[in-house]
Amino acid sequence: MASARIDSPANFRALQIYEQVSEKIRAEIRAGRYLPESRLPSERELAALFGVGRPAVREAIGALQNEGLVVTRRNSGTYVSANAPEVLARGSTLSGTAEADSVEADYSPSATLDVRLILEPAIARRAAAHKKRDALAEHYLAQMETLTDVSDPEERALWNNSDRLFHRQLAVMTGDALLVKLAQEIADTMDQSLWKRLKDDGIYDPARIRLYVAEHRLIYEAIVTGDADAAAFYVEQHIHRVQRDIAPA
Repeated sequence: MASARIDSPANFRALQIYEQVSEKIRAEIRAGRYLPESRLPSERELAALFGVGRPAVREAIGALQNEGLVVTRRNSGTYVSANAPEVLARGSTLSGTAEADSVEADYSPSATLDVRLILEPAIARRAAAHKKRDALAEHYLAQMETLTDVSDPEERALWNNSDRLFHRQLAVMTGDALLVKLAQEIADTMDQSLWKRLKDDGIYDPARIRLYVAEHRLIYEAIVTGDADAAAFYVEQHIHRVQRDIAPA
């Protein structure tokens, strides 16, 4: 008799905290405790209920929005979608099933930002040692400076793309192939759906976008003038601002 195949541990992936939270909320919707069109508890309440930080809750809500299970109304809260039972019945949610093993989940934006805080100030310092302008970095800066309507999906897409590629280009300016490879991994993560969802939800104010553009310009000018300390400082302050905007504590 043929023996049953046992999957190797390599086939298993530990769920990130936000994925565990999203599955708990999904289970509550499935069980009827969160009814269609009902308002979910606040992020703070959910964080206390599940014993996690608010960034994990924010990321879980973003993942559920991507699935179509919840909708967020600005200044009102997050609500279960009217068609949530149908979404669940279609099997659009894969978490907690064998099928989920074949799907690569978004990396946690808060974890990505923590890594960026370690890596990107060092990249800025290394790039500043070369004191050279970069045509592609300036191209991405110019694209960001053209943004006028953050409610336009095409302009939001342009912003997201220019922003992540600008940060990757700073690594190119170091001339270090390994740093470029690491920066490319981060840029790819920032292109995932959960990251873009949280960024769109958290950075929606035109004045805030202009501030971000100004911060990018400060980073770049510090690098090309060879001011390594200023470049690292501006990068660190910028990432802290992103943390506050898309993954508040």
